[in-house]
Amino acid sequence: ARAITNASWSKLVSILQYKCDWYGKKLIQVNPAYTSQICINCGKGNHRLGLDKSEWLDVREWDCPNCGTHLDRDINAAQVILKKGLATQ
Repeated sequence: ARAITNASWSKLVSILQYKCDWYGKKLIQVNPAYTSQICINCGKGNHRLGLDKSEWLDVREWDCPNCGTHLDRDINAAQVILKKGLATQ
């Protein structure tokens, strides 16, 4: 996480914003916090299934305790981020 922080994300965002302005597009930023814990199917959070943060990071797939959908953590997070971004339009 520290290496990513040092990668100058603000510079990347400013370049993306410039390109969006150039092409008449809109840059939508979504806070990715907790998106891997929200079920894309029913929208309920799983609260890390009772695991602490380090244990949760080892979980790659999980079943939603509310609707039973089997989810890949990374794919689910990407879908939740997309849904949040589209909802802000």
